Amino acid sequence: MIKINLLENSKGKNKRGGGGPSMPSMEMGDMGSPKLKVLVVLVLAGLFNLGYWYRLDSQSKAIAAHMKTAEQKNRELADVKARYLERQLQADNYKRRVDVIDGLRAGQAGPVNLLAMLGETVNNTEAVWLSKMDDTGPSVNLEGTALSTDAVANLIANLQKTGYFRAVEIKETFQDEQIKDMQAFQFTLTCEKGKS
Repeated sequence: MIKINLLENSKGKNKRGGGGPSMPSMEMGDMGSPKLKVLVVLVLAGLFNLGYWYRLDSQSKAIAAHMKTAEQKNRELADVKARYLERQLQADNYKRRVDVIDGLRAGQAGPVNLLAMLGETVNNTEAVWLSKMDDTGPSVNLEGTALSTDAVANLIANLQKTGYFRAVEIKETFQDEQIKDMQAFQFTLTCEKGKS
């Protein structure tokens, strides 16, 4: 506690030493009490902790706000991703359907192309007629009639020139005894398809 005496000294108006005014004096109380020091330290620590807590609390609120914004953006992006995956699935289904249709068209044109090529080749070879054709997948078996063995050889050469077949082999050829008016040969050919 601090005391300040601003009045003149009451004892000594007529004492020696002076006729002048006395100087004010100031007494400092007991400042060194340990309880007071502990109290001041506790108050300062409490203020420091309060300030630190306020700072952490404001950071926590800012992080929560950022997190809420990020979660909302994540939900929006999840919706976009779901729509993208759905469209991708639709595109894949469409592509698969188109591929199936293209495959069917190619398979449909295969026999047509084979028959057109065989018809053209036989028409361009003289004295040859086909009576039967078997398409077994990797090979084609042809049976027919020719007026000479040279006509059969020409047919084999013409079939090889088409490029459609890898190999053309004659299985058998014999003279038909049932036709009396002219010479006729029955033949059987095996044609291996090429990789086209």
